[in-house]
Amino acid sequence: MNTYYELMGGAPTVRKLVEAFYPKVLEHPLLAPIFPEDITPVMEKQYEFLTQFFGGPHLYTQKYGQPMMRARHLPFPITPERADAWLDCMRRAMEEVVADPDLRAAMLHRLRGPAYHFVNTYEEDQGQQESSR
Repeated sequence: MNTYYELMGGAPTVRKLVEAFYPKVLEHPLLAPIFPEDITPVMEKQYEFLTQFFGGPHLYTQKYGQPMMRARHLPFPITPERADAWLDCMRRAMEEVVADPDLRAAMLHRLRGPAYHFVNTYEEDQGQQESSR
């Protein structure tokens, strides 16, 4: 059985997807504030993670160990709205890069679980965190 990684076109397509995704993130009013100005290292980690997540070589694990993505995102206030925004940016990037609409839908569905698993802040918490700064 082919992996999403193989079906989407492997490394070149994952790279294009990451390159299409991050400009959308940096333009998004909910997402841009939680990303660093120098997005290059984040893009490389995302490339390595998505490669592995979609069934390609385990680049992320070889370099950083087990992903433990929820723990790695805890320092950032991830709200349900930010998870929605992240998924929307990814959906739009996939529309540019992945030709097959059924494959795009399946890949996006696979990303929904992790996106919402990272949620660690809810609207009322967000206001309290920002007012305490």
